[in-house]
Parts: sequence; structure tokens; C-alpha cells
Amino acid sequence: MDETDGAARARVRLEPWGEDDLWLLRLHNSPEMTAHLGGPETEEQLDARHRRYVALESGRMYRVVRTDGGEAVGAIGFWERPWAGGTVWETGWAVSPGFQGRGFAVRAARAVAEEARAAGRHRWLHAFPRTDHAASNAVCRRAGFTLLGPVELEYPKGHPITSNDWRLDLDE
Repeated sequence: MDETDGAARARVRLEPWGEDDLWLLRLHNSPEMTAHLGGPETEEQLDARHRRYVALESGRMYRVVRTDGGEAVGAIGFWERPWAGGTVWETGWAVSPGFQGRGFAVRAARAVAEEARAAGRHRWLHAFPRTDHAASNAVCRRAGFTLLGPVELEYPKGHPITSNDWRLDLDE
């Protein structure tokens, strides 16, 4: 799937996560990249995450690839999450150092919303960035999500955080 962001010339393509993509998780496993996610993971945790991404049956993980050059600039996906008495799609992303601040996350979020829409099943796609993560909250706003307000979550499990609940209506 290709997606452009208004006047931006760069385009992204979502490529399904594959066996050879563990390197991207390792790249994103720095203290700077994981500051809002509970910190870096061990190699064993990264390998387990990679296995979950490869085996994901409900939803899908992707590499975000620039169409003008073919390099991977990040990762994004969508998966099921129980929420507010039902089940919704949730999304999350990471843009690699060197590519941040150029709109790749916004374009990828719009593209993954189309993938979630095409998958059917759920009306809502939610994102839950920490309230203090200005960049991810800006991505949600620019990608067309509606802010519902702060919520208390655990991420990683056992670590309470305050996140914003952003929601996108996939039926629109």
C-alpha cells in the first residue's frame, strides 16, 4: 500500500513483517527510541517480539519503506485489543533515527489505517501514545485520529503509564 502526505513528495509502502526483520527491532531498541515504552528490551525479549510479529494472525506488522529509494524507515502495525467492553484495532509505530520529523510516521499511520479498514472486523482503530510523547501525539492528530482523552494503561505489563486514547473511525 502506498500513501502520500499532502504536498510531501516522499512516499511510503508497507511491507509485511518477515523473518529477516529482527534487525529493525534491534535498531529501535536504544534508550532514546524506547524512552516512552519502558526502556530497551533484552535480546530474548526482542526475539520473542519478533516471533509475535511474524506469527500475528489478527492484524499485521509492517516495515515502513520509502518508495524513493526502497530503504526501511520504520515499523508499524495493527492488532486486536480488548477495549471499553469490546474489541478494537490498536496501532503503534516507530520511525528509525535519521528519518524522524519528516512525516513518515503520519503517512505510515494513514496507510495502516487503510489496511485495518480493509481487514474489516472492527470499526475503530486506536493509538495510545503516552501523554508526554509530543511527537506520537502529533502523528495521531495529523493522521486524522480524534483525541478521546487520557487513560491509565500498563506498558510494558506491570508498569503503569498515562496515555492518550486517540481513535479513528474506519467506517468513514
